[in-house]
Amino acid sequence: MTLRERLIISAYTGVIMCDFDIFQKYITEVLDRPVWTHELAFPTTWNELKEKVKPEFLKLCGNEDNETESTKNE
Repeated sequence: MTLRERLIISAYTGVIMCDFDIFQKYITEVLDRPVWTHELAFPTTWNELKEKVKPEFLKLCGNEDNETESTKNE
């Protein structure tokens, strides 16, 4: 697994799979703003991050159309 893949999975799941300093730099780039360590205690920060990386996460899973298919049935 590449570092990029580990970063995407970490951002989506909250399970940090690399050095924290690398992860914090990544999420700062993804959210396009500084992210302070204490912000990671807030669910809103994780929800925002999860939504930003969701397309890449689903692509890694091979399910980029998964959400589209599930919402068609609702």
